[in-house]
This record gives sequence, structure tokens and C-alpha cells, in this order.
Amino acid sequence: MTARPSVRLRDVLHLIQRWETPAVDKEYRLLGVRLDGAGPFFRETVTGDQTSASSLNRVEDGDFIYSRLFAWRGAFGVVSPDLTDCYVSSEFPVFQTNNDAIDLRFLTYWFRLPSTLRRVAQDCSGSTALTRNRFKEDFFLNLEIPLPPLAEQRRLVAKLDAVAAAIDRITAAQAANERDSESLEVALHETAAAGRIIPIHQLLELHEEAQSIDFDSEYPQVGVKSFGCGLFAKGAIAGSQTTYRTFNRLFAGALVLSQVKGWEGAIAVCPAELAGWFVSPEYRTFRCRDGEADPAYLATIVRKEWFWSRLRDATHGAGARRERVRPERFLNLELPMPDIARQRRLLPAFRAIAQIRSAQSARAADLAALMPSILDRAFNDGL
Repeated sequence: MTARPSVRLRDVLHLIQRWETPAVDKEYRLLGVRLDGAGPFFRETVTGDQTSASSLNRVEDGDFIYSRLFAWRGAFGVVSPDLTDCYVSSEFPVFQTNNDAIDLRFLTYWFRLPSTLRRVAQDCSGSTALTRNRFKEDFFLNLEIPLPPLAEQRRLVAKLDAVAAAIDRITAAQAANERDSESLEVALHETAAAGRIIPIHQLLELHEEAQSIDFDSEYPQVGVKSFGCGLFAKGAIAGSQTTYRTFNRLFAGALVLSQVKGWEGAIAVCPAELAGWFVSPEYRTFRCRDGEADPAYLATIVRKEWFWSRLRDATHGAGARRERVRPERFLNLELPMPDIARQRRLLPAFRAIAQIRSAQSARAADLAALMPSILDRAFNDGL
């Protein structure tokens, strides 16, 4: 793209104020703004007495909006027709164009540029969402954007829309493949079980290797991600930095269950490379009973929503108030399970599916990096 003079956003945009004082008995459709340029979305409907905001700003089709708190994460976008007459708080500044100098879709893509978001982050000091300052309107309006003629902006937007649509189609296909592969694994498992329903305590037993905490020693830590995403290594913690009196030492093949988040998939089998690392006492460890369960087989099964959603039946409450998954309740759950001979016969099929999934994940990572690269080329060299 040919170099163009830069203009400040205040020269092409102005702040919109359609404020209303919430009426107690009136309903208000509230918006949020997604991260990474995904734009505004309907969040919820509340009545005036259910909001803490003293004023709400009404938005219309074609308004440009952003989140002051999450601007550094790309929470910018244009209001679509179906969101007209929704409302936002003062945390979501709203703008319209002063003239025909800028296409707001062009501006939305500009706010997806890594270089633009780095500039935004500079104006929001702090390292986390809790410590960062909000991206105030003056910061926004003082940003400078290279602005080609409107026709060139629209040509570029049309090309970027086509690229984005193609990426969305591929991403949707990959997500469907992921769902299909998980469904296949569950179907294979249930078919192999052939109606054999057993309690988990027939497969596993509680086995914990408690390590007393030494004040002067360090302990490499492991966490468990939710939604079946497995174990991950964390930094070491000094004995002087914890209030726990013991940690649980992991061993290869241990099934690790988070008492707090097990019901949402924080459960996994420990691989050999994390054996000897440590988890807090909130993570309970179990071992396979000889001749009843294969750790490699369980590693596949427990990461499926088909499995971990059953842990909700072992707890009560909702969200942060849900009680812990106690070992005794976990071990008393029943599920279809093939005998160990059939488990081992299925393992090659599970490994083949895992290899396909790994290749798909690599392609998904490449795809995620594609759009920033295309945007950089589009705004700096043209398409």
C-alpha cells in the first residue's frame, strides 16, 4: 500500500452519548465486546433495578465501540444491525464517523494489527487485567492511523473479509473434525465395554505419596487444566512460600484429580516426564489396579467430556460454590468399561486418532498465525 499521511482518530471520529438513566421496570439488552477483533455481542437482558450502572448508553447500527478494560486484547468492533438499541455502560465508549474519510470496517481490521495493539498496551500500564489501567477515550482519539482514500480502504476491507471468511470455514471444519474424533473414541470405548458397567473403585485406588515440606527446599509444581486439556509444568515453589505442610508426589500412570475443578475436566493421567513433580493436596492421585485398567487407556478416556461431565453427579452446587469432588464419591461412580484385554486392543486405534488430532492442532496453530501476518502485509505493503 502506498504510504499515506496519518490522521488522528479524533479528526475522523466523535464520541456518541445517548445516555439514559435506567428505569426500574424497563428491560435493557446489554452488550459486551469479544477479544481479538471478534466484535460486539449480546450479553444479557436486565431490568433497571438489576444494573449497578447509573447511566446506560444506547448503541445503533454502525457505531464503533470498544472495551476500556480489554482494549489491549483487541476488544474493538462495529455494532451490527441486530444489536441496534442495545445498551452499554461507560466502560464501552461509542463513536461515529465525522465524515466519509474512514470506513469503520477498515478501522476494525487496523485494531487487529499486532503493532496497533502493542501501542494500545503501552497506554494501559500493568501486567494483568486487574492491574492495567483502562484505555481512556483520550488515548483512543490520539492514536494516529495511516489513512488511504475511502475507495482503497473498501477494496482492502473486501479482500480481508474474503480471507477472514475462508479462515472461519477452515476453523469450523477443524472443530467439526475434533468433535467427530472424540465421538469416535467414545463410540469405540462403549462398544468395547459391551454393556459392562462397573464402579471406578474396581479400576482405581487412592494412592498418595505425601512429601513433607522442607522450608529450605524447592518443589517443581504441576497444574491440571480444565476441559480435559491435561497436566502442565509450573515453576518450582520454595518450601518457605507455601502454607501446605505436604505436597503429593506424582508417579507415572497416576490419575490426577482436582478436587476443586474435576467436575469441569481438570483430570488427567501423569506421563513419565512429570513423575517426581509435585501437586498440592487439593489434587488427589489414584493408581490403576493390576489387571483392571491400563493407564494409557485411561489417559484417553478421562480427557473426554463424556467422562469428566459425570463428575458433576459427584458434587453439588454451581460454579465457584460447587463442592469438591471427594475421592470416595469419585470412586463410587459407575461407567461402561471394557476389560483390560479389550482396553489394550483399542490402544493402537486411540494412538492413530491422537496422531491425526496432533496434526490438526499444528495446522490450527498455523492458521491462527495467518491472519496477523496477512494484516501486517495488507496495511504495510498492500494486497
